[in-house]
Parts: sequence; C-alpha cells; structure tokens
Amino acid sequence: MDDILDISDVCRRTGLTSRALRFYEARGLLQPLRTGKGRRFYDAAQLERLHRILMMKRAGFTLSQIALVLGRMPPPLAEIIDAQIAVLEAQRAEVSNAIRLMRAARLRIADGARLDSGELCHLIRIGENDMQAEAMKQVAARYLTDEDQARWSAAKDRLRQTVDEDAYQADWAELVDRIEAALPLDPASGRAQALLADWRRLLAPFNAVADDRLREQTRALYDRMDEWSAEVTPPFSKDVWTFIKAAEAAVTI
Repeated sequence: MDDILDISDVCRRTGLTSRALRFYEARGLLQPLRTGKGRRFYDAAQLERLHRILMMKRAGFTLSQIALVLGRMPPPLAEIIDAQIAVLEAQRAEVSNAIRLMRAARLRIADGARLDSGELCHLIRIGENDMQAEAMKQVAARYLTDEDQARWSAAKDRLRQTVDEDAYQADWAELVDRIEAALPLDPASGRAQALLADWRRLLAPFNAVADDRLREQTRALYDRMDEWSAEVTPPFSKDVWTFIKAAEAAVTI
C-alpha cells in the first residue's frame, strides 16, 4: 500500500492540481484505481504514466498526440528521464552562458574596451529579467502568504510545461500592443469583444494550471496595480486592465 497514493497525496507531492489529474483522466490518459465511493488512488504504474504525459507535454506534444503514443508503445521510462535531464541541462547551460557573458564583458571593461550595442542589449535583458523576478517576489510577499506563494510558484512551473515561454510572452506583448493602439474603445463593440476573446484565449493555459483562489488573487493583484507598478513593470498598463474588465462586464449585460 506504500506505493499507492490517493489524489490528495499525488497533488501534494507533485504540485499538480486535482483538476489537472481529473482532466487527464477524462481524456483517457490516466486510469486511477477507484473505490466503491469513487475515491481515486494512483499506483506506481499510473504515476509512471503521469510522468510520461507531463514530459511529452513539455516536449511540445498535444494531448491527442500523447494519447496516440501511449496507446501504441509508450517510450521507456529511461528515455523520458533522459529527456527531462536534457531540459534541465539546457536550463543550466543557459544560466552558465549568461554568467560567462557577464564575466567576459567585465574583463573587457577592465581592459578599457567598450561594449558594442549587441553586448549591451544582451546584458540589459539579463539584468532586467533578474531584477524584475526579484522585485516581483518582494511585491508578492506583501499580498500573498507563504503558502500562496508556493502555490503560485508551482502553477508557474506547470505553465512552463504547457507552453513555449518565449512565444507565449511574445503573444501577450503583441496583444497588449493591439489593445493599446485601439484605445479608447467601446467595450461592448465587436472589436472590443474580439480583443477580449484573444485575451481569454491567451489566458486559458494559465487558467488550466491555476485554481480558483490563484485566479482571484491574480485579478486582485492587478486591481491594485497602482500600489506596486513603480517597483515592477506590469505586463500591461492600467488602461488595458480597465478596458478588459469593462469588456468582460459588457458580455454579461
């Protein structure tokens, strides 16, 4: 029985939500053991299958493609672990490369050389990403409990498993630019509702990994943007956020 976990244990140990586990089950990807009262339990075979599912998602497979792979000859666990190691190695290489570039820049400056525009832009990006991440942690600490921050971090990790982070951020930036260019705009207009539909489409991956509490906390955080926007650059302006809420309200009228 030590190798059999109920759904709450799986969620606690993996950081996944019960909603995600039930979603995979509904898609036919998982088949947990069920008691007479419907309580779900997961044995080692199901946990191994879950690991395969998540790693294939991180590799860019759709759920339909994952179902086809698992329905035929699922890849050996060793290959899945190798893929996970490759992802972690790539992340480590990225950090090491950033450190190497900064050290090289420091040596050139010490020798009296000037950095070119490409080098300067790269250093700005590295520094800005680090500074924004640290500042956001400090802001979050004012509004969220330690437990909520842990849940937020876990949700972000799950989000990274479902999207290409760079492409996802680029899509958000492009949409925000379109909204900014369209303002002022009647929130009930067809154009406004089309922009809202695009917003909801991009928000869907986050909603899929966040529970109701996290979604409410995220909205509350942006409602209080005036309190922290001087410390951390928000991904969109207050005007954009006000427009989105107005467009949402117009839907229900």
